[in-house]
Amino acid sequence: MEDKPVSESHSELSELALPNDANGLNTLLGGKIMHLVDIAGAIAAARHSRCFCVTASFDEMDFLEPVYIGNLVVLRASVNRVFRTSMEVGVKVYAEDLRAAETRHVASAYLTFVAIDANRATIPMPPVIPETDEEARRYDEAGKRREFRLARRKRE
Repeated sequence: MEDKPVSESHSELSELALPNDANGLNTLLGGKIMHLVDIAGAIAAARHSRCFCVTASFDEMDFLEPVYIGNLVVLRASVNRVFRTSMEVGVKVYAEDLRAAETRHVASAYLTFVAIDANRATIPMPPVIPETDEEARRYDEAGKRREFRLARRKRE
């Protein structure tokens, strides 16, 4: 299994925030943003593993600012680290006001995915290679988050 650079997993997903997905404040529903985060994360996971991937966990989601109806929602995802059969994917969400040409970081999340075979069994994935200082930082932090997830699972 050949190691792969983080850049091979980069994915970007864009969708217009439309009134059908608005809450009473005329902003995008948080659940819709979470749905898009899951899709963007799954694409990054599949690009890395070249397999079907399923969501194993969704860490806390931080909503920093609202997404207004009419904004373009842009999600950027990549694999932070691989742990044999699971991988952490980081997703950043941006809202772009197309008329004002302004982009805001509105949300972030970390998800864990596993690749599965035709029998729906988890399979090992190739390690990921961080190539930049930012990717190396995310790689290290992913290890700490995994330790926290495993410790939390033992307590439950």
